[in-house]
Order: sequence, then C-alpha cells, then structure tokens
Amino acid sequence: MQLDHYSTNFKKRTFPITLICENVTNAPNIGSLFRTADAFGVESIIFCGENINLGRKMAKTSRATEKFVNHQIQKDSLDVISELKDKGFFIISLEITNNSERLVDFKFPKQKPIALIIGDENFGIDEAILNLSDAVINIDMFGQNSSMNVVQATSITLYEITKQLR
Repeated sequence: MQLDHYSTNFKKRTFPITLICENVTNAPNIGSLFRTADAFGVESIIFCGENINLGRKMAKTSRATEKFVNHQIQKDSLDVISELKDKGFFIISLEITNNSERLVDFKFPKQKPIALIIGDENFGIDEAILNLSDAVINIDMFGQNSSMNVVQATSITLYEITKQLR
C-alpha cells in the first residue's frame, strides 16, 4: 500500500548543511529548492542576489516548505561565504571546472558544517567564489548536455552528502 504524507515514518533529522544560492532567481527553482532542502534536512538556505522573489510562483512549487526551512536573503554572496568560512564552515561549490572533483569520489567532512554553493541558472558560480571554496565538485554527465537543472543537481548532491553524513 502506498503511504500518504501523514502515514510515512521517516525520521526527522537536520544536517549541518547551509545551502547558498548565488543568483538563483527563477521562482519555480526557488520553490523546488525549499522542498529539496526540507526533504534532505538542510539547516538553512541563504539566497544571494538582487532579484530574489519569494512570491506566489515560488510558493506554488515549494508546497509550504518555505514556512519550515530556515532561510534568508542577502545581497552579496562573497560576504556571506567569507563569513561562513570564518565560522569554520567547509565551503563546497557545485560546478564543472577543469579542477573540480567528481561527486562520486568526494569524501565530505563529518567534523565541520558544510556550505554548499549552487550558482546562477545560466552562468554558474562566480570565479571569486570558486577561488574561495575549499572544494569544487561536479556530477558526472554522460549525455550531450554539460549541465542539468540547478534543483536536480542540488538534489543529487544533497543525497550524496546526507548519505555520507548518516
């Protein structure tokens, strides 16, 4: 028998993960990121940028998870990341670069909180942030395209992080 939302027995848990969304502005993506963060027990989301809108279009895909996931909006992602780094966070950027490590091979730290940075839907993560990162990881791609939707990539990465932290 298929279980509904009220009869699942998933154990609620929060992981020491902060999701940094650098210039992610698409409302349906923002809503889906709330759902993903809730599903994977992310401690908080920080949306960075100028045009972050948490309106009706976002709420349609979030399914009210924005009410439960700790979040904030900040203008400057570099300031946010520098502050988290000073607080002892392990900074990880999810981006394909010539030096990025494969997600499937990466060992996530268990002794430090993690800040996972995802980038702009069109332009990815800014070079200055990549340089500030402790690690840059990528998801192996096997098709013609060199990237996937930011929410899908975040979901895959959070699955691997939480699998290792469990």
